[in-house]
Amino acid sequence: MAAPILLVCLVVLNTVLPFTVAQQTQVHFYRESCPQAEFLVRSVVQKWFLKDKSIAAGLLRLHFHDCFIRGCEASVLIDSTEGNIAEKDAIPNLTLRGFELIKALLENKCRGIVSCADILTLATRDAISLSGGPAYPVPTGRGDGLVSKIEEVHVKQILANLTIIQ
Repeated sequence: MAAPILLVCLVVLNTVLPFTVAQQTQVHFYRESCPQAEFLVRSVVQKWFLKDKSIAAGLLRLHFHDCFIRGCEASVLIDSTEGNIAEKDAIPNLTLRGFELIKALLENKCRGIVSCADILTLATRDAISLSGGPAYPVPTGRGDGLVSKIEEVHVKQILANLTIIQ
């Protein structure tokens, strides 16, 4: 029963939170700049899904962890640097998977046009659909986050635990 609730939460996150990234989103945002964007995402996700059906759960969890911190802006994809430990390296995120699929999508014909945030969101939507879940329109046009800090994961985790305890 938890999976449908998580799915509903992600649909809500994808329709409400994108507006927090200071930019308007719309269905088929890339219609002119990269008309094949959604087709490319779906075809790559479908290839991976045919090899490993569990990639759908991996993408769903990756997307959820991304949206949990700063909204759905792909900050979970950012690597740590010498001066900053990123979200990706927080304990709850060490077992996330699907990064390879997203990397494969970043190297497609729309490189530099379609945001990582939209690629992750579209890939998750397509994985849900391929798994027998609903197909739903996804507003696109999100900008990518530029900040990713491990501390923010820990603070959100502490606050979530406090809410559960109360």
